[in-house]
Amino acid sequence: MIQTVIFDMDGVIVDTEPVHYYAYQQHFKQLGIQVSDEMYATFTGNSTKNVYQKLINHFEIQIPLDELVITKRNLFNNAFDTKKDLFLLEGVEKLIEQLFNEGKQLILASSSAKVTIDRVFTRFNLHRYFTHIVSGEDFPQSKPHPAIFEEAALLSGVTKDECLVIEDSTNGILAAKAAGLFCVGYRSINSKKQQYELADLVVDKFDDLKINF
Repeated sequence: MIQTVIFDMDGVIVDTEPVHYYAYQQHFKQLGIQVSDEMYATFTGNSTKNVYQKLINHFEIQIPLDELVITKRNLFNNAFDTKKDLFLLEGVEKLIEQLFNEGKQLILASSSAKVTIDRVFTRFNLHRYFTHIVSGEDFPQSKPHPAIFEEAALLSGVTKDECLVIEDSTNGILAAKAAGLFCVGYRSINSKKQQYELADLVVDKFDDLKINF
């Protein structure tokens, strides 16, 4: 029986992707680089640090990695704070409350930076539901590397067979499966150019999620 549910954040709990996209595009203009839609799609599930390491390698950018990350983060924070139409994804708050009330442990495993996670969790009062928050910035490699989910499973204190991951990205699903965890692929209306074939179960809305919890 599932005891712990491990949530991704972007694309599962809240869709901050338009805010990230805006911040990245503003920064790309400042840097004078053109990132194709195909290349941008491969960034989904990656930490900001790893995204910029890829960009440095591809475009031979001479600006220090930490400086790039800080600039993008500031652009994101400014946009986030002024964006009024930012809501939790449909059905996810009901699912979180249901699982919490049933005594399930909830853990967040997001590639986002801690400051971004805290911004989202504070805005939507989510801290009370989650026992642990694991950020991708604590790991040298991003999803699809399984490290973040390995850590989340370890923190859960239960066996991997008792854990379930909810992910919306190709990289996230690959990471969950590489960690040996059951993975639900959430294919929302916001999902673009992601692959769900490796997920154990795919749902289009959270009301469709029927698991032996």
